[in-house]
Amino acid sequence: MKIPFELEQSLTILEKLVNTPSPSGYTADVMKLAAAYLAESGAELTKTNKGAVIATFRGEDDSKSRLITAHVDTLGAIVKEVKPSGRLKLDKIGGFNWNAAEGEYCTVHTADGRKIRGTILMHQTTVHVYRDSGKAERSSENIEVRLDERTESGDATRELGIEVGDFVSFDPRFERSGGYIKSRHLDDKASTALLLELAARLKESSVKLPYTLHLYISNNEEIGFGGNASVPDGTVEYIAFDMGAIGDGQSSDEYTVSICVKDSSGPYHYGLTRHLADLCKNEGIPHKLDIYPYYGSDASAAIRAGFDVRHALFGPGIESSHALERTHTDSLEAAARLLRAYILSPLAED
Repeated sequence: MKIPFELEQSLTILEKLVNTPSPSGYTADVMKLAAAYLAESGAELTKTNKGAVIATFRGEDDSKSRLITAHVDTLGAIVKEVKPSGRLKLDKIGGFNWNAAEGEYCTVHTADGRKIRGTILMHQTTVHVYRDSGKAERSSENIEVRLDERTESGDATRELGIEVGDFVSFDPRFERSGGYIKSRHLDDKASTALLLELAARLKESSVKLPYTLHLYISNNEEIGFGGNASVPDGTVEYIAFDMGAIGDGQSSDEYTVSICVKDSSGPYHYGLTRHLADLCKNEGIPHKLDIYPYYGSDASAAIRAGFDVRHALFGPGIESSHALERTHTDSLEAAARLLRAYILSPLAED
């Protein structure tokens, strides 16, 4: 029995996810949203101490299981200092370049629940004043938040409820343009949306899975330890369902599913990786094999933590990762097709 794919539902879920702020460390709201979708699927839900959610679908063989993880935490920032000018100095959450966030609208999330808007700018933005405006280093020393409040001192900013340690989220700017999806945080909310849509289809199709399946929504991947714990007993195969990186020298593109053979942590499990590639060939799924040189995943974090699992990584191709990202619905569909082929397939060979 085949499991259908609903693109429009996936895109609806994706838009809701990206519009729910969730920089690593500030993910309670987005985890509630993901858990609500999973609860509708009828899966057994487990919440970890770190706040991740695991949805379990029992298979015909419950002695061995598969785990597929996607993460909902994103890049963002945290208030490092309330400056005498009333503006905010930031520290980065996750790995990105400041030029990727310069000029972006943002929200400061205060401890008492207020949401204060602002813009991320260089201190030396005004070209009529600063001769080095274009040459000044894009760094935490020069980047600041201009608040949309009448504040010209540190004390006035603190009276708004803003303090060191408040999280700052970046506007995603979600947009559908033809077949393209443009938005910040497609890493990894595009994959998460596909997992949540798959959960809904599993309920509707009443398909019999050959092995128990765990869908693990993690919330600390961008800082390196999202899926390195709470792996259910009996897990044999661990899939990181995450983005494919696009650029010079890369095979991945915006129209196929990308299968990673190696990243900064080393090679992924050969047998499981070949199993995924063979499924694509047999099912006619457009795919590319690739190496991501400056990349790590929840699967590699689990291996480093000592879990004895076969690990692999695949997902939609995402252009301009950790900046103004883009993908195409063709890539989302290819990734969704591989997901379905994989969970219905035999276990991979060693």
